[in-house]
Amino acid sequence: MTLENMFGPVANWFRKLHETTGLNFVVFYDPFDASRFFKGLAVTLEMAAICIIASTVIGVVVAGIHGVRFRPVVWLVDGYVQFFRNTPSIVQLYFFFFGLGPVIAIHNEYGQSVPWISGFSWAVICLSVYSGAFNAEIFRGGIEAVPHATVEAAEALGYTRLGTYIHVVLPLAVRISFPAFGNNMVNLIKSTSVAYAIAVPETLYVSSQIWADALNVGEMMNVVLVSYVAIVSFFVFLIGRVERAIRVPGIGV
Repeated sequence: MTLENMFGPVANWFRKLHETTGLNFVVFYDPFDASRFFKGLAVTLEMAAICIIASTVIGVVVAGIHGVRFRPVVWLVDGYVQFFRNTPSIVQLYFFFFGLGPVIAIHNEYGQSVPWISGFSWAVICLSVYSGAFNAEIFRGGIEAVPHATVEAAEALGYTRLGTYIHVVLPLAVRISFPAFGNNMVNLIKSTSVAYAIAVPETLYVSSQIWADALNVGEMMNVVLVSYVAIVSFFVFLIGRVERAIRVPGIGV
């Protein structure tokens, strides 16, 4: 089914707008450019979803490791947190893609060096460990805010140290730290645009290709802006619903 059959009146209106005013919102009336743009939007959403899950797991694990008694492990995770929190995400992405990528490249049957990890995968890895470092500190703050008497009560009931962390401390810590966690995830969604720098075909990258062809930089930048506002607004709405659902009186905010 073509774009005209699905959104005929809308496409015709934007085409007429271009003919009468010169405002060229080509992604709303040209099937080829529309396909490119919405594929880029899908890549952004896929990248954001994977990074949110991975960075959350990283944050929970690293925050939990802070409670172990083996100090060298704690120093190791502290070094990870400090490194990724104190350097820009774009610098980290360049390090992974241009610095580490060629080192672990493989050779094909013709002896040519080819990337072992794709640009999309490098972007996911970089943004996950970057946001995971912030999540680790957010969850660590939540864990430390859990009353010590609650931990002692769980241990008195026979919970092991790991069991106390999983069943008592972590659920309470999540409730306490959820607002800060939500803010970090919003920043993560916006940070997916840095993948543009290594030619990952996400929203900003495909938009730059479209405005290079159609010479409509202003219009495409407005489309990109509205797209990110829509994505982030929907995510904030979901975060708000989850926050209200898990809220416990007296815990968190």
